Amino acid sequence: MHREPAPRALVVGLGISGTASALALHRAGWEPVIIERAPQRRRGGYFMAIFGAGRYAAQDLGVGDRLANHRSPEPTTYTIDRTGHRRPGLGFGDLPINPYLTMRDDVEEAIYDTLREQAPDVSIRFGTTPRAISQDADGVDVTLTGPDGTTTERFDLVVGADGIHSQVRRLVFAPDSEAIDRMGTMICAFALTDDLPTLPQGMGARLLEPNRAFHVFPFDDRPSTVLFSYGTDDVKAEKRVPVAARLREVYGHDAELGPVLEAAITQLEDGRPALFDAVEQVHLPSWHRGRVVLVGDSAWCPSLYSGMGATSGLAGANLLGLRLAEHPGDVSAALDGWERTLRPHIREYQKMGVDARSFFTPATGQELRAGERRMRLQTAPITSWVFARLLPLLPVMRKREVHLV
Repeated sequence: MHREPAPRALVVGLGISGTASALALHRAGWEPVIIERAPQRRRGGYFMAIFGAGRYAAQDLGVGDRLANHRSPEPTTYTIDRTGHRRPGLGFGDLPINPYLTMRDDVEEAIYDTLREQAPDVSIRFGTTPRAISQDADGVDVTLTGPDGTTTERFDLVVGADGIHSQVRRLVFAPDSEAIDRMGTMICAFALTDDLPTLPQGMGARLLEPNRAFHVFPFDDRPSTVLFSYGTDDVKAEKRVPVAARLREVYGHDAELGPVLEAAITQLEDGRPALFDAVEQVHLPSWHRGRVVLVGDSAWCPSLYSGMGATSGLAGANLLGLRLAEHPGDVSAALDGWERTLRPHIREYQKMGVDARSFFTPATGQELRAGERRMRLQTAPITSWVFARLLPLLPVMRKREVHLV
């Protein structure tokens, strides 16, 4: 009996969204080929939360049992000043909807191991990038440049999951200048090797000043990760200075760093891998064009402030596989249905990112004081009890938990 060959899909990017997309495509009966511009798998990572929408998707993909939750059993977050003096505060670990608190590396490892288990023959080509993409009604021709030179191959679908500065998006959809909205802030995130002064393992912290902030995200079994976040109006200029030196300029130009900030920046100077970039969102009128589709940060990037980057990447990848399985042989119908289901949720996630900017980086003294008033209200003995019971019922929280199918 003659069997039709499985349709081929090129997945660009081996991060969370790309690996999850390849896994979802394989489960839908497709043959994914993955390319990654880096010469090998990327290592290092930073704090991330996985909410219910992401955990549901991981379960669908067969990854759920591998997702690690490093949330402290009794999370405690303080608001601190530069001396390390503490008073009650709130952080991700205090959310009563109980997100998984983990590291990017752990999530990528879980999806990658599952892919290798379920689809050991999937081709992964490192040091390879798309140089040109052209398509017709029946397929997509992609010119690829890699270690062995330049070739052109034909695929039934191309999935761009190559991050916020996506090459696939630039080739098929829009230049960065049209697709990316900057939020006026920079972030630097990295994992510590040692606990910070006055902040033992398992203890989180927030240091907030007008237009700059410092956050400590704790885990139950390892040193914390940290996030510096500050305002800027010139992203290019920010990257002309070594990261640690720039943080010393921003946080130390008008005040003593103090023991906590000094210890964190010193660890960065000791060679810790770090994410240092502008906080941005991607806005496009459509995430698919013909047989080319964008997933994750390439398509929508809700921003680090939303806490929904990994969650939306997992959910979007899983839903893509589900829709392709529902519409065998009809890529157009599958992609239309996928985007129709997903877009309203992504719109809400992006709004969360915009709204949370003042939580992570209050721009003015007025914003800072308003946030402090809310914090005092939410941590007061009586109102904190009410807050903990009402918060899971709020639409902004429930939307993080929806199973997108």
